[in-house]
Amino acid sequence: MRRRYVLLGGIGALAAGGAAFAGLRVLHPDEAPLGFEPDGRFVAQARSLLELHPAIDVHAHPGRTFVRGATGLSPALIAFSARGTSESSAFDDMRAGLVCGGSFSLVADFQTLDLQGEGLASTREFSPGEARASYERQLANLRAVIAAGGAAFVAQPADFERIKSEGRAAVLVTVEGADFLDGDIANVARSFEDGVRSITLVHYRPNELGDIQTAPAVRGGLTPFGADVIREMDRLGMVVDLAHAAEPVVSMALDVGERPMMCSHTHLQGHGATHPRFLSEGLARAIAERGGVIGAWPAGIGATTMSDYVDRIFELSEALGPDHVAMGTDMDANYKPVFTSYRQMPLLVSELLRRGYGEDNIVKFIGGNFLRVFAAVWAGRRA
Repeated sequence: MRRRYVLLGGIGALAAGGAAFAGLRVLHPDEAPLGFEPDGRFVAQARSLLELHPAIDVHAHPGRTFVRGATGLSPALIAFSARGTSESSAFDDMRAGLVCGGSFSLVADFQTLDLQGEGLASTREFSPGEARASYERQLANLRAVIAAGGAAFVAQPADFERIKSEGRAAVLVTVEGADFLDGDIANVARSFEDGVRSITLVHYRPNELGDIQTAPAVRGGLTPFGADVIREMDRLGMVVDLAHAAEPVVSMALDVGERPMMCSHTHLQGHGATHPRFLSEGLARAIAERGGVIGAWPAGIGATTMSDYVDRIFELSEALGPDHVAMGTDMDANYKPVFTSYRQMPLLVSELLRRGYGEDNIVKFIGGNFLRVFAAVWAGRRA
């Protein structure tokens, strides 16, 4: 059964098959396959780096807050949601692994998803008002979690350093899929006022903005509304995320936008594996040439150990340059993750050090590159 379904990204661990959804387990660090023997000298050096510099995950769902209170779910999503949330352990893991913070992503099309054929897909339309209600529910859940956990919202790039100095987790609110906009451009500004600082244009549903990687094209690429959303995000200072978007959408988005963009969690086609959720090297280069970043994704697609994830970081760096690689783990909603807990962060960094990635490049990877992109987007914002 496990071989029948193919991951299509995001919360696609559902597509692993079976009632237990084993691919989505949040493993204890000791359970995760490393593929290398940690060297204490490099682990100590890694911890020193992490204490000095903010480690930022550009795409994740720490604690799985988005599932609480969801209604209208398919049987598969009901089973997935029954596992509950784990927000307190997410904050504990961040502190233990010296991770400053990062994306706490809402999932805009969550309630429409189901298993279909060889993967996860949006299998029904939203009822009137359902997409906005889902967004508001998830945002309220996240706000409650942040208040209870003593974390802090990120409003602008400088907040990461400040929040780190305060010893709190830095929460960057992102939304995976722009379905919650309901085709109303005014909702972009409303989401900014809510604290959202990045939107992934599409997820599993070909929405009003454009086509997705994992389904046949129905929108003809980026729609006029999608172009308007990108322009409005540029105006407000929000980072455009191109993950899950069909390649024509990515190409058209780069032509429309004025600021650097990111593709928050993916890998390059043909570098160890080929998959619909991976990006062609040519388009990845185009994102990099515009000053953007690609989030290295530790999904279990052609990867079985953390060492394989390190390979991917090197592959991205060799293809795009170390200034264009970030960390996008999809934490707590990934498929067969080979980086399974934020507690493992010092081990990941130690192996990058041991294999010669270099301190400067590591500082860029763990957060510096994303901070540069966020700062450029923020500096270009207009009233």
